[in-house]
Amino acid sequence: MSPTPKSARQWTRKARSNDRTHNVNGYRVEASWHSRPDLPVVIKTADRKHAYRKARQWAAEGAYVIVQAHQGWDRWRTLDEFDGPALAAELQAAERTAIEDARRAAQAAEDRIRAEAERASLARLMVRPPVMRDATGRVTARHTTGAGR
Repeated sequence: MSPTPKSARQWTRKARSNDRTHNVNGYRVEASWHSRPDLPVVIKTADRKHAYRKARQWAAEGAYVIVQAHQGWDRWRTLDEFDGPALAAELQAAERTAIEDARRAAQAAEDRIRAEAERASLARLMVRPPVMRDATGRVTARHTTGAGR
């Protein structure tokens, strides 16, 4: 039996560009909020960047988020966990610290300026010549010890 010419076949094999094997490249993101623990959100995607973007977004909204990788046959391995309420508390503490540091720096600058002004005033006073009083030839410091009376 001779091979059939290509033109006589009923069908031809098409080259498929996509991979049709079992997908173990999936990612799963689970998010739950303290305000609504009965309604968690779960997404499954093959895109790692999309999974982490949603995880960061939900963590910023105050959710506890778990990012998992697919191991095959409905098994998942935990990659990362984001504790949204803890991250929010850390962010608030950092903001409070930054505000307090800025207030301290402004107070220190104000104190430094005041001290420099006092030193400059004292320096001007020390450079000033003595002033005559009562046209008697005596200088500003008048003695009260009684010896000159």
